[in-house]
Amino acid sequence: MAASLSANRGLLGTSFYGAWGSSISGDDYHTMLAPPQQARVPRKAIRAQPMMKNVNEGKGLFAPLVVVTRNIVGKKRFNQLRGKAIALHSQVITEFCKSIGADAKQRQGLIRLAKKNGERLGFLA
Repeated sequence: MAASLSANRGLLGTSFYGAWGSSISGDDYHTMLAPPQQARVPRKAIRAQPMMKNVNEGKGLFAPLVVVTRNIVGKKRFNQLRGKAIALHSQVITEFCKSIGADAKQRQGLIRLAKKNGERLGFLA
């Protein structure tokens, strides 16, 4: 078997292309060799929902009391009461800072400290 290395005939000579030439035209042959095209579907960016969960949930001295109160009052009403309590406490801290002459940065630090203490004690369970 004589193999030709010409660019037109390939390794197998004319008998290989002759068998295919009758059923596949030149344009079809090149599209058959090309890798298949994948349909591009625009993807919607998937974002994870932010988790507003307390890492100390169930921990702390007052956590059981907070959980029982939330179950009795209901989650929506409980969150409203908690928000009012936090706002009132922030006002008390602000008034305290005014009375001692602390600046806004020190006031913000005290509010953050109050939040950390509330988490440790279980008020934010």
